[in-house]
Amino acid sequence: MSEPRTLTDLAIFGGKPVAGEKLHVGRPNIGNRDRLLERINDILDRRWLTNFGAYVQEFEQRVAEIVGVRHCIATCNGAVALEIAIRALDLRGEVIVPAFTFVATAHALQWQQITPVFADIDPVTHLLDPASVERMITPRTTGILGVHLWGNACAIEALDAIASRHRLKLIFDAAHAFGCSHQGRLIGGFGEAEVFSFHATKFVNTLEGGAIVTNNDDLARKIRLMKNFGFSGYDNVVHLGTNGKMDEFSAAMGLTSLEAMDHFVEANQRNYHQYVAELAGLPGVHVLGHAAGERCNYQYVVLEIDPETCAISRDDLMNLLWSENILARRYFHPGCHRMEPYRSLFPDAGKHLPQTERVAARVLVLPTGETLGAREVHNICEVIRLGVEHGGKITAQLKASR
Repeated sequence: MSEPRTLTDLAIFGGKPVAGEKLHVGRPNIGNRDRLLERINDILDRRWLTNFGAYVQEFEQRVAEIVGVRHCIATCNGAVALEIAIRALDLRGEVIVPAFTFVATAHALQWQQITPVFADIDPVTHLLDPASVERMITPRTTGILGVHLWGNACAIEALDAIASRHRLKLIFDAAHAFGCSHQGRLIGGFGEAEVFSFHATKFVNTLEGGAIVTNNDDLARKIRLMKNFGFSGYDNVVHLGTNGKMDEFSAAMGLTSLEAMDHFVEANQRNYHQYVAELAGLPGVHVLGHAAGERCNYQYVVLEIDPETCAISRDDLMNLLWSENILARRYFHPGCHRMEPYRSLFPDAGKHLPQTERVAARVLVLPTGETLGAREVHNICEVIRLGVEHGGKITAQLKASR
């Protein structure tokens, strides 16, 4: 552990930044570099670079085995995976979705001329509120797109009951939830289908990549056609499709990540518990928890900064951290409903989303991952502590420096 620092040590007061290099949210995990390079060299020797090669097939099989589903269809990224799954389920009209999510979730609908109808979230879990979902259903509603956040699962049973009662399709954006469980069952087999992201920022990554997982045999066959231009065989196109394929290099990275998956989770969990311990009792700072007894990837360390009890605002705390090369992020600020084209299409959406507005103004996500050790986490916590203890001075200094 480093020695306790003082306010004048901070970069905004002329000191040297805590982090000699920038500490990012979502800095990529690599895994065993030698094993990755072996796979890359094998790909180059085979000269089979894409189009459902051996590594993509192996990656799909491994993900399906880990999650416990019959089908995994790997894609070039999670956004395209969402778009294909939505189209394969023949969703149209309106689909209910949280506004507190990455904008790709809403874009995957709007891109296909499906109206995303924004429902509110639970203020404690940040997850889609079933009661709000029920209020948003209209005769044009065809589906519900739930989002598992921070490694925690949606209220799956409640959403499933609503979907069944109103004859709606239920699909989940599980970009945050690979390797996480709900009631002892790994996320991936719920709803009609679930979509994973394996982007470089995810704890298991394929550089760029995603996957659709499902237990629906007919849906899986349809998705496989759609992600490869609708080809069935060499020169027989039988369905409308696009190019959503994962390439061999991405799959090689994915397999290497899967081999180190337990190590990545252990590093994340260790960092998470250290953050919880060192930030305990700090006024106005709360570390979001995880469901007891469930598996979690601990990929996100999420703070809520209470503007009524914390001496520094969320945004000033973020700017302070950035001045120290600690690149914390405001997820998912300001909410999809306040981004284009949605703020123009639905200018009054915020009136129906009070909890989304509240949470989006409070959340700050901290760096974690295998590249951070106890010293880095301690230094980050120390900057947060100094920020809270000297909020007025720091706010004044930040204002003067703008």
